[in-house]
Amino acid sequence: EMDDEDCERRRMECLDEMSNLEKQFTDLKDQLYKERLSQVDAKLQEVIAGKAPEYLEPLAALQENMQIRTKVAGIYRELCLESVKNKYECEIQASRQHCESEKLLLYDTVQSELEEKIRRLEEDRHSIDITSELWNDELQSRKKRKDPFSPDKKKPVAFSLTFLRPYIVYMLQDLDILEDWTTIRKAMATLGPHRVKSEPPVKLEKHLHSARSEEGRLYYDGEWYGRGQTICIDKKDECPTSAIITTINHDEVWFKRPDGSKSKLYISQLQKGKYSIKHNHN
Repeated sequence: EMDDEDCERRRMECLDEMSNLEKQFTDLKDQLYKERLSQVDAKLQEVIAGKAPEYLEPLAALQENMQIRTKVAGIYRELCLESVKNKYECEIQASRQHCESEKLLLYDTVQSELEEKIRRLEEDRHSIDITSELWNDELQSRKKRKDPFSPDKKKPVAFSLTFLRPYIVYMLQDLDILEDWTTIRKAMATLGPHRVKSEPPVKLEKHLHSARSEEGRLYYDGEWYGRGQTICIDKKDECPTSAIITTINHDEVWFKRPDGSKSKLYISQLQKGKYSIKHNHN
């Protein structure tokens, strides 16, 4: 049993001890704050100087990532340049093929026109009914032709036609007269009893499909097709193929296949049914 004095004394001792502990705790807390602050300042100085491990390790990771991305970008750049070069070579090859096809088509057209002219000239030669003496006179007159300003001029040639009265004097050159005489004889032959057998009319080829190009677009069997659209090309006895329209000209359509190769279709082939196209909605 303790009396009141002992209790009071004991309480005072405890209070003193508590105050000492609080003071020590406050001193330790201030000391710890100062130490942590000095550590943070030192670490900040290391970061500013670029020597802190916490800064160097992420920086090394970033630099490694930068090197990898730079290498990948260089590889991608080389691939893009190679792709552009291949596209350029494809365009050059397609242009050359188009030029060659146009040259062949032009050659065939000119050849057919010249053959037609030759055939007409042959018909004119066989249908002319003029004596050889007249041609000989024409040749001799050309050889003996003098200066046009000379007073001794050749008299104009007069032709008498059985279906015209009176005589008509043509004030023309002899060659022009012969050409007119040939035309008249041909007309008389077609109207007379000895009618020249006329050639059978050229049978126009009937188009099975409607196809034409207008303002850079293709009209085929009621549908319009434009540049950049994906189509499905079908040919008899062959599997359908997918392609992308690249160019539409007056008489042909250029398209690119999935493998990158380019080809063309003539609109006449679509009209004749040799090829058929349709939209590819896949």
